[in-house]
Amino acid sequence: MNDKSFVGKFEFLEHTADVYVRACGVSMQEAFENAALAMFETMTKTAKVAQEMEDVVSVEAEDFYALLYNWLEVLLVNSETKGMLYSKFHIVDWVETVDSFKFTAHVWGEKFQSEKHVQKVAVKAVTYHRMAVMQENERSVVLEFILDI
Repeated sequence: MNDKSFVGKFEFLEHTADVYVRACGVSMQEAFENAALAMFETMTKTAKVAQEMEDVVSVEAEDFYALLYNWLEVLLVNSETKGMLYSKFHIVDWVETVDSFKFTAHVWGEKFQSEKHVQKVAVKAVTYHRMAVMQENERSVVLEFILDI
C-alpha cells in the first residue's frame, strides 16, 4: 500500500482489521499535514486528486491527541458532506497556549469523480486507539493513529 513518493511522509503499519498509520514531519505542522495525506491516500490515489478547490478549516483542542483527532475528523466530515477528496494540506496560524492548541489550514482537492478516483477503502472514523504523538527531537515528529474502515 505504500508508494515511494510518500517515503518519509507516512507509512502504513500492520493491523488486523483497520488502517494503522505512522505520519512523520520535521515539525508538528508537517506531521499533521502528512497524517491528513495518509488518510486520503487510504481512500484513493491522492496523486490523481486535482488541487482545484480550496477549503479553509480551523481546529482547536486541549492537547495534541485531541487536536490530531479533530483535524482528521473535520477533514473526514468535509469529505463526506461535501463529496470532496483532498490532496494538499498547508497548516498556518499554529497557536499553542497553556490550555489549548489551535490552527487554521488551507486544504486543496476536488469533488469525488468515480471515473477518475480509484476507490480503495472507506474510512468510517478516526479513533484514539493506539494514538501516539511523539516529538523525538527538535526536527522530528511522529504521529500514529488508527483509521476505522
